[in-house]
Amino acid sequence: MVDRPNKPSALATTPAAQPTSTVEITHDNSRVSATLPTGESVEILLHGASVLSWKDASGAEKLWLSEAARLDGSAAVRGGIPIVFPVFGTAPDHEATSKLPQHGFARNSRWEFLGRSTSEGASTSVKLDFGLSSENLADATKALWPYKFGLLYSVYLDPQSLGTTLVITNEGDVPFEFQTLLHTYLRVNDISSVSVSGLENSEYIDKLDNLATVTQSGDLTFSGETDRVYTPVNGPTHPVIVSDGGKQVFKVVRDNLDQVVAWNPWVDKSAGMKDFSPKDGWKNMVCIEPGSVKGWQKLDVGDAFEAAQTIWLV
Repeated sequence: MVDRPNKPSALATTPAAQPTSTVEITHDNSRVSATLPTGESVEILLHGASVLSWKDASGAEKLWLSEAARLDGSAAVRGGIPIVFPVFGTAPDHEATSKLPQHGFARNSRWEFLGRSTSEGASTSVKLDFGLSSENLADATKALWPYKFGLLYSVYLDPQSLGTTLVITNEGDVPFEFQTLLHTYLRVNDISSVSVSGLENSEYIDKLDNLATVTQSGDLTFSGETDRVYTPVNGPTHPVIVSDGGKQVFKVVRDNLDQVVAWNPWVDKSAGMKDFSPKDGWKNMVCIEPGSVKGWQKLDVGDAFEAAQTIWLV
């Protein structure tokens, strides 16, 4: 066969479209879930914008959720990642928040799903946005805390990490003070074999010892009920690392959240919580909770406060 110098080249093939993450609204419009092409997934309940589930590509769950958690909007969720705002615990001596229920109202309010987004050219990650404002609150809650605000909560998922970012905006005509925290329940195999590094030489307030101030020596380990508010000396960007059975499993990095609460209810406390199940579930969880809860953040009119955590799988 004679070769033709101007023989037409083969038709160019169209590149195959890259697989993208899927996002679904389920359970009668009460939950939002996202799954990456590589299999990792996250699920968020619109009541409280609480992250209920975070699974790796193999389907292994990374968060602890009580089997008795109320997921019908009748109460805050026990487990996952509830959002604490505008008060941590209760604050009877802080006039503006003294009438609010424990941990405020964000975890007990219905949030709006604002949509999804992906980074330019990135098919292996997804961001889900949720919003809550003073306009969405029940009148009874507005009466307890009458300030005008906006909350934007973003949940980021990629194959190696889960990130949550909270932006708080003062949309009123007077300043207000607040505290906030991400009440993360991490799933572990055996709490008695868990150690937490990154808190060494840091002061903490021991809520089980009359609020005594103590300095952490070495890694944090667990042998009973634990409820401590740490202010890590190395700052938010220094990772707090959770090891389980001698193996590092989680690395938590904070942004603009100066405290870390470490909590495990152990036997007696768990037994007294109706929504805590199974009753020995404390063996399989540890709360490592980034927050701004020592004192108060003051937000002037029109200003915004942004903070975040990223939990890396190690």
